[in-house]
Amino acid sequence: MTGLRKRRIALLTSGGDAPGLNAVIRAVTKTAINAYGCTVLGIEDGYEGCITHRYRELGIDDVRGILSRGGTILGASNRCNPFWYAHRAAGETEPRDHSADVVKWLHDLEIDALIVIGGDGSLAVANELHQLGVPIVGVPKTIDNDIKGTDVTFGFDTAVTTVMDALDKLHTTAESHHRVMVVEVMGRTAGWIALYAGLAGGADVILLPEIPFSLDSVQRKVERRAAKGRSFTMVVVAEGSMALGGAEIYETIGTREYERRYGGMGGWVVEQLRARLEQEVRLVVLGHLQRGGAPNGRDRLLGTIFGSGAMHLAANGQSGYMVALVSERGDPGSPTLEPVPLSIAGSGPRRVPLDHAAMVAARDLGISLGEAEPATR
Repeated sequence: MTGLRKRRIALLTSGGDAPGLNAVIRAVTKTAINAYGCTVLGIEDGYEGCITHRYRELGIDDVRGILSRGGTILGASNRCNPFWYAHRAAGETEPRDHSADVVKWLHDLEIDALIVIGGDGSLAVANELHQLGVPIVGVPKTIDNDIKGTDVTFGFDTAVTTVMDALDKLHTTAESHHRVMVVEVMGRTAGWIALYAGLAGGADVILLPEIPFSLDSVQRKVERRAAKGRSFTMVVVAEGSMALGGAEIYETIGTREYERRYGGMGGWVVEQLRARLEQEVRLVVLGHLQRGGAPNGRDRLLGTIFGSGAMHLAANGQSGYMVALVSERGDPGSPTLEPVPLSIAGSGPRRVPLDHAAMVAARDLGISLGEAEPATR
C-alpha cells in the first residue's frame, strides 16, 4: 500500500451564497479524511479559481468551528462561467472559452473527483465539464429550492425563516399605520420562498412566477379587507413574478438562460397600487438578507448529509451525479439520499406545482395568489 498515491478530492462553492455552505465543506472534508484518507483541496471563489488556479489544502483543523457560520470559507463567484469568461487579471477584455484550460489544470492537479456545490446554473456547467472528462459530483445549493431531482436544497429553510421573521415585524408597522406593505423576496423564476414564507408569515397576497397575476385581483383583495375593517394588507412578491400580459423584470448578466439578475417587480407593483388605492403603499426589498446569516438547524443537517453523501459518491466513482434528497414512494417523511444525473439537476428550474399542498392551503385560507377572477354579470 505504501506505493499507492493518496486520492485527491477538490471542492468548490459556486453561484450565490446560501446558509449551510460551510456545513457541506466541513462534511466533505471530514468524510474524505476520516473515511477515505483523501487529500482535500478547496478551490477558491468557485469556477473563477479553476481559471486563476487558486486553491488550498483543507485539513480537519481548517473546518473546525465553521458549522454555524454563514457564507463560505472558500469564497464564491456567481458571474464566472468557464465556457465564457473574461479573465481581467490576465488582460482579457472579451469573454472566451476557458474550459480546455480548466480541464487540463484539474488533470495536472491529479484530481480524482471535483465536488461542485451550486445551483442549477452551476450544476449545468458542472455537467458540461463532466462531458469533457472531469469526474464531478454535485451538491444542490440554493435558497430558491428550484433544483430538479431533489425534494429540497440546503439554504432554503433558513431563507424562509428570514422572510417570515421580517413579515412578523412588518405586520406591526403595517397595522399601526394602516398601510399596504409590499415585500419583494428572492426565488428567481420559482415561487418556493414567497409561498412558504408568505404562508408562515401571514401574508394576505402572494404573487408567484407560476401564476401571472391580475392587478385588478390584488386591488380587490385590498379593498375587501378595508371594507371589513382590516386597515392593512401584507403583499409578498416573488422577484420573478409577472403581471398578466406583462414581462419579467431582470438584468441580463450572461449568455445563458439562467444568467439573469432578477429584482424590481416589487417596486413595479407598488407604483401600480399607489395609482389605484387611497391607502399608503410601502415597499420593502429583503434582497441579500435572505442569503446571509447562520444556517438554522435543518440547513446545517442537510448540508452535513449532502456533504457526506457527495463524498461517498465521489469515492465510489459515481461521477456525473448530484446527491439528492428524494421522498421514498412519495412519502415526505421517509426521504432517502439518491444519486441524480447532473443533466437533470442542471436542466432548468423546478417550479411550484399548481396543485401543491401549499397552494391549496393558501386558497383555503383566503390568501390571494393574484389569479384573475371570473367576470361577473
